[in-house]
Amino acid sequence: MNKKIKKAFDIALNLLKPSRKDLEHGLNLHQDSIVCDAYGFAPNSAVDSDVVRKVIEEGISEIEIKDLLEEMAMTRFLYEKTEQKEFKEAFEAAGVTCIFQNAGAEGPSPLNLIKRFSYYSYVSDMIPDFINRAILPDDIEFTKEQKRHCLYLSLNDVPLMEHWNSVEEELKYIQIFFQLGCRMMHLTYNRRNMIGDGCAETSNSGLSDFGRTVIREMNRVGVIIDLAHSGWQTCLDAAQVSKMPVVASHSTCYSLNEHYRAKSDEVISAIADTEGYLGICCIPAFLGGDGNINAFLDHIDYVVKNFGVDYVAIGTDVGYRSQNAEKEFKKIPKRHKTHCAWWNFWHTNDPLFDSQWNQPQQCDSLAWTNWPLFTVGLIQRGYSDSDIQKIIGGNVMRVAHAVLGKSCAKLYSKHK
Repeated sequence: MNKKIKKAFDIALNLLKPSRKDLEHGLNLHQDSIVCDAYGFAPNSAVDSDVVRKVIEEGISEIEIKDLLEEMAMTRFLYEKTEQKEFKEAFEAAGVTCIFQNAGAEGPSPLNLIKRFSYYSYVSDMIPDFINRAILPDDIEFTKEQKRHCLYLSLNDVPLMEHWNSVEEELKYIQIFFQLGCRMMHLTYNRRNMIGDGCAETSNSGLSDFGRTVIREMNRVGVIIDLAHSGWQTCLDAAQVSKMPVVASHSTCYSLNEHYRAKSDEVISAIADTEGYLGICCIPAFLGGDGNINAFLDHIDYVVKNFGVDYVAIGTDVGYRSQNAEKEFKKIPKRHKTHCAWWNFWHTNDPLFDSQWNQPQQCDSLAWTNWPLFTVGLIQRGYSDSDIQKIIGGNVMRVAHAVLGKSCAKLYSKHK
């Protein structure tokens, strides 16, 4: 462990205070299991501040700067040895087999979505001996056997041309991105779109007619429907319309913390009825309470006790940042202030939307590299090994097999 990883590990360990028996049992079980982050991020590199400063001085646009920073964070470890060493250290510390990787920027534009998608395709192409891009759920299992890691790519929106000439024209990019390797898509991202209402809207209108058509197409193609950023009625409608399991890949339980990114009992029940799952995230503001590893485990307990162990997973929604990241960012010249992005949370003076949002978004005990201690915490709370394996990966694998297997397994039969 490097210093950053060890510090976070020790903080969580001090909160859990496991017995030696529970600690050893949990660490061994974690190492032996398929571990799937239901929604997360591969470790990020530090940017090269000298390069960024140079292009800023040359006068490139804010969009180009944003793209450069993102590309460096996501790919720089490929050609910078120190960053690659830390990338691998973080992955090994976490013991994660597969990340359902956020590989699409916010918004439905295919041209915008393809940028981040290309970064992760590039990463998996360049170091396949360490991390590969999973195309089938079987690839995740094979990756575990090979003691490597993999990414199962997802998008934060359904890709749409937004020309609105015909339904067929708008739907075609669902299959195109599927063929590129995308296996999960959000119906909405906070805001209302042509599919339905997002979770950050004060209205709660649910799915549109077009949204119902989108769901049918996602079912046909074999893309997992993700409701993490959707409004409650949109979630309920989607669960009713879908013929496949639906998920909320990174969320929390509203009954434990009344945050708009959380899901109500009614929504969780509807997701469970489709054989989907609620992925519990590691964002302190969404968890409430002390916002630490114990609060996180409380949300898992709540789903298990009220809906069943088959319907909960872990979707951290956090990632590991290089130890050099903050230092390099401080060297970048300050730029002019921009307006809040359309997809962000821009409500003011509204308790529903402001509640706990200003809390720190990272908590050391919930660091991404502390995944093995999530397993230890579940051991402490009395879960059986088989139930823990469902929570840390098995439920995600079950849904991945169900959604893809019924739709297009025959297309890939030659690979089996």
